[in-house]
Amino acid sequence: MTDAWRSVEPLGDALHFLRMNGVFYCRSELTAPWALDLPPFEDCMMFHVVTNGECWLDVDGTDARQLRPGDLALVPRAAGHRLFSQAGVPAVKLFDLPRELATDRYEIIRHGGGGAATTVICGVVRFDHPAAHHLIGLLPRVISVDVWSSPETEWLQSTLRFITAEAQELRAGGETVITRLADILVIQAIRFWIARDPSAQTGWLAALRDKQIGSAIALILRDPTRQWTVEMLARAVGMSRSAFAARFTSLVGESAMRYVTRWRMHVALTWLKDGDVTLSDVARRLGYQSEAAFSRAFKRFIGSSPGEARRD
Repeated sequence: MTDAWRSVEPLGDALHFLRMNGVFYCRSELTAPWALDLPPFEDCMMFHVVTNGECWLDVDGTDARQLRPGDLALVPRAAGHRLFSQAGVPAVKLFDLPRELATDRYEIIRHGGGGAATTVICGVVRFDHPAAHHLIGLLPRVISVDVWSSPETEWLQSTLRFITAEAQELRAGGETVITRLADILVIQAIRFWIARDPSAQTGWLAALRDKQIGSAIALILRDPTRQWTVEMLARAVGMSRSAFAARFTSLVGESAMRYVTRWRMHVALTWLKDGDVTLSDVARRLGYQSEAAFSRAFKRFIGSSPGEARRD
């Protein structure tokens, strides 16, 4: 038996896989009255940090919430939504506005009627790792964080002040600073939600919080190519086979071996999309004796053949 699992922090491991690729960042300089219509971005998350003034955020027309300086809002699945100074203002589509291109990925937008000023740092980030897609799928439509009431108030405020200063005068390297700090804020907002929202205490997230089942999940995430068995996982976390199998299924909602296979197919999908490996290489790395056996398992869990997934 090994005690290696005792050093594993499952929730931290899951957040570790939230490696983000910035798609689009902008500083929006807005004056009342104004309203922006932001389009959906597939497989992405959008965030907004208010650095000056205030505005409203509405995702589905029924849950408008006000954002003030220091507020951070995430739209996890990047659904279409609106930002506006006040209700009833006709919205302009984001990409219909003139923009100043500061760098390849950082733009400055100015819009509005000349009244009260609001400045918002906005960004679209993409998550490529399957663990991230799983976690993002569990998040609510909107996460908003009031950094002034957060236990980490001091460093969050310092981070926002740093972003604000860089956004006001984009110096050499400023885009890199803003994007890296924004990534940290996004992960912190997700941690904030996980710690406080009752819906984060059930299902897969609850399994991650379970000392032994969460540790088993983390082992699977870290080493998807290992030929795991129920016995190996149970032994690694100090449980009997039967007790482990029952608790895993109860918390996760599927058996340990089905979870292992599902996870490996999502990892395979990531490898195939990278385009640098052959189908036979993927099958071999995951322990399949033939491409045909791997392809059948892949289609059962992903819903398409490996070739179709790569083309998509």
